[in-house]
Amino acid sequence: MEISLTASQLIVRVCLFLVAAIAMLGGSLQMILGQPDTSPRLDNVHRFMAGVYLSTGFISLWAAITVRQQGFLIYLLALGVLLAGLGRLLSISKVGLPKPTAVWLGYLIPELVLPFVMAGAHYAGQ
Repeated sequence: MEISLTASQLIVRVCLFLVAAIAMLGGSLQMILGQPDTSPRLDNVHRFMAGVYLSTGFISLWAAITVRQQGFLIYLLALGVLLAGLGRLLSISKVGLPKPTAVWLGYLIPELVLPFVMAGAHYAGQ
């Protein structure tokens, strides 16, 4: 008989499932598509980072499934999502917002909010 998750654990689990789904889908897609219309060097780096992105999805999925046993890993995953969002924000400030803007803002806003929700819920549940 499994003990029910606390509200905090449930919030963390949902956040991690979202991160996992996004990273696994995005990492797979970017691995397949690469970086078209560019140099071999940039395509190589792009696909390498797609592998890192994909593996983060698997780690997030495992952490979501085993959320009761997780401690500091939750904070590290939240930090990774936040740093990704900050990287996107830096890119926007340097080279502009890609089109369609709503899509890219739809990526950015959760990347800047979700880590705080996840870390805050995890902290509250300890």
